[in-house]
Amino acid sequence: MSVESVYPQLEPLLPRIRKPVQYVGGEVNSRVKEWDETDVRWALLYPDAYEVGQPNQGIAILYEVLNEQPGVLAERTYSVWPDLERLMREHGIPQFTVDAHRPVGAFDVLGVSFSTELGYTNLLTALDLAGIPVFSSERKVVHPLVIAGGHAAFNPEPIADFLDAVVLGDGEEAVLAITRLVRSWKEAGQPGGRDGLLLSLAATGAVYVPRFYDVRYLPDGRIERVVPNRVGVPAAVRKHTLLDLDAWPYPKAPVVPVAETVHERYSVEIFRGCTRGCRFCQAGMITRPVRERSITTIGSMVANGVRTTGFAEVGLLSLSSADHSEINEIAVDLADCYEGTNTGLSLPSTRVDAFNVTLADELSRNGEAVRAHVCPRGRLGADAGGHQQDGERRGPDQDRDDRVLVGVAAGQAVLHVRPADRDRRRRARDRGAGTEGDRGGSFGVGAEGHPLHGVDRRVRAEAAHPVPVGRAVPAGRGRRAAARAGQRASCRSRVRQGDRVPVPRRLAVAGGGTAVPGRPAGRPGDPGGLAGRCPVRRVERVLLV
Repeated sequence: MSVESVYPQLEPLLPRIRKPVQYVGGEVNSRVKEWDETDVRWALLYPDAYEVGQPNQGIAILYEVLNEQPGVLAERTYSVWPDLERLMREHGIPQFTVDAHRPVGAFDVLGVSFSTELGYTNLLTALDLAGIPVFSSERKVVHPLVIAGGHAAFNPEPIADFLDAVVLGDGEEAVLAITRLVRSWKEAGQPGGRDGLLLSLAATGAVYVPRFYDVRYLPDGRIERVVPNRVGVPAAVRKHTLLDLDAWPYPKAPVVPVAETVHERYSVEIFRGCTRGCRFCQAGMITRPVRERSITTIGSMVANGVRTTGFAEVGLLSLSSADHSEINEIAVDLADCYEGTNTGLSLPSTRVDAFNVTLADELSRNGEAVRAHVCPRGRLGADAGGHQQDGERRGPDQDRDDRVLVGVAAGQAVLHVRPADRDRRRRARDRGAGTEGDRGGSFGVGAEGHPLHGVDRRVRAEAAHPVPVGRAVPAGRGRRAAARAGQRASCRSRVRQGDRVPVPRRLAVAGGGTAVPGRPAGRPGDPGGLAGRCPVRRVERVLLV
């Protein structure tokens, strides 16, 4: 029996809400299958707004994997904003999918991807709007299975009462296995009802069904033990691990959004897992072991993805992209392939001590300006989860280019300055070095005292000015810093676009504020940007090209 779209009831409400375009669907590469031609139907929920959930890599992968299967239908749904939620409740419109605007309650399975715990309450709202009982114990055979996955589902106990099942680990193979079980259960006449299907899922040992386990707690609230309460249910549930990423080159043709989203790029996951093993990092622990995609697969995925989406940016994704064993070769090959086009490359997540000059050069080859955040302590970077990490110390006898590294976190570069370099400059300043260097264009860093003196860096022509915009304040001698600001402007005026100038690679200038080599940016008007009064400021341009 076909399921009708709710769009005729939804359309009159769209002019009364903000950003109605996020609910209309019709995106490039979206898939709409006939309801009656399929026997297993998935609704994939990302429990956040469309602009946040649409670029999600996990949903994009599962959407393609399921829709490639014959007889399987998958559609996407997202949390609605409060303005539309209020109108939906007033007019009796249920939670719907954006692909065909079908009611979520009519599907066989509701798959939920939890990236963070903030999505827990959004799931409850979506269930209530869909007319699905919030508690799993109250659901009947006509209601869809609510199956959760994602990083924030590895400890499902806080929301166990609301979930029918939980999948741990990678989802590509897991959703296909669940689809086969649901199809067999339906073809056999739904034996055992809802519990019969859940028992067959739990018996595989790869799906956690909370109702089949008793959880005992210690007096302080910690979990003492989890024991099964049904025969045939395993005591432990294993994690799904996809071993060969090259065999699963997804997403091949991701959906192109019709509304503005937080990330508008074609993303390629170059490897899963992390080599670091930081105990405080959840993602690094639960995605083990490390599995890399080959450079050949990455190249073919990028070529196909750019062709099918038209995105002007390609993101090389992982927990720490610069840790890929072939990252330099990948960056060079992709930069060679797309040089002269409007396609740019980015490393949305990496660690500061793995980034290097080669990557910086290749990522900026198409004229993309490098944006950065300055780490005021000079030894902190960021990992994939945004956690601060101590940078690796290097000895003074190592290559000096390696002492100045740039990391990228959440699409922004992180300027990394070694404490040893700061000490060296301080000692040079105490000896009175740097006077001639200031006049010569080294921006306040003495020729003898600066380890990178004489390194030519070409000034990019994409900047409004040929050198960093803002007030470049020389290092040290704080009382004299303001007096030399005019001299700096004079030096700037003599440099033309395309000129080669000997400037320190660490120099960055904050818009409206100040920044000096090896020092944190200061507040607007603070001469010298001293003492870290502003812990982190945005940097408009970085001379690292």
